[in-house]
Amino acid sequence: MNYNPPVSNTRVSAQLVLAVAVLPLLAGAACEKKKPNDTGAISAMDRAGSGSGGSAAVAPADTTPMKGIDVSKLDGDKQKLFYALAASLKSPCGKSHSLRTSYEQDTACKRAPFAVKYVASLIEDEVKEADVRDFYADKYEKEPQRVKIDTAKAIRVGKPDAPVRLVEFYDYACPHCAMFAPVMEKVEQANSGKVVVYYMMYPIESAHPDSRSAAMAAYAANAQGKFHEMHRTLFERSPQHNKGAVTGYAKQLGLDPAKFEADYAAADAQVTADQKIGEGAGVNSTPTLFFNDRRYEGPMNPEYIGMWIDEEIAVNR
Repeated sequence: MNYNPPVSNTRVSAQLVLAVAVLPLLAGAACEKKKPNDTGAISAMDRAGSGSGGSAAVAPADTTPMKGIDVSKLDGDKQKLFYALAASLKSPCGKSHSLRTSYEQDTACKRAPFAVKYVASLIEDEVKEADVRDFYADKYEKEPQRVKIDTAKAIRVGKPDAPVRLVEFYDYACPHCAMFAPVMEKVEQANSGKVVVYYMMYPIESAHPDSRSAAMAAYAANAQGKFHEMHRTLFERSPQHNKGAVTGYAKQLGLDPAKFEADYAAADAQVTADQKIGEGAGVNSTPTLFFNDRRYEGPMNPEYIGMWIDEEIAVNR
């Protein structure tokens, strides 16, 4: 199932534009399947901005400018933090030396330039030191757990042989998924040819009873080439997702009523399949994004997802 969106900029509401701007700093920004006291993986979206309220004390570090790295946008304290982190964080290539040494001396480490810029951008965006360290560790220090996700019947945007494969599990009644939706469209448009995006349904029906109906409507609209149009409408009209409501949206979008009705009914089984695939991949909240078969644990922002994409392509070319 393939839909290629128009090249023109996506129209989103002013509220969603604002949400995208502040998204990396939101705390608790995920719809949980589990109860609040259950344990489980904490998404990067949950953790961002949830630090203790200040930076930990850092030892003085070499503040000699690093060639090719512009820190002029950072004030004095942030520059000190940047250089301290460059000196204390480990090489992104698993070497025993520091990030700074890796950047300046280890020419074999293709990830080093990207890692340095990643840290500088996080600091510029007011992410606290503890969270910068966590984001860095998730990306460069932990052994990534690879998860093979069956996307054969998922809604696809982009060419399947693109170098970067993104898989999003989401719920149309989840407000955090609504905030993330324009992010994914920006990622699609800014990285055309570089990424293929698979949209997989994960309705949390215990909290959002009509979210399955919305997921079925998205599949039915995709069958007529209007996935993104329905995708936006379902988020804009959330949580009005019962069958009568989504049938009305289909009519407004000019979809063939009989075909929509048949495809809507047929999509029920695929939505269940998506949920089971998500559970098998360890999904327990929405939105959850996978990046080349590993859980994405960076800020849920097009700038940072773009950084991951550019790095992946550069390292593996």
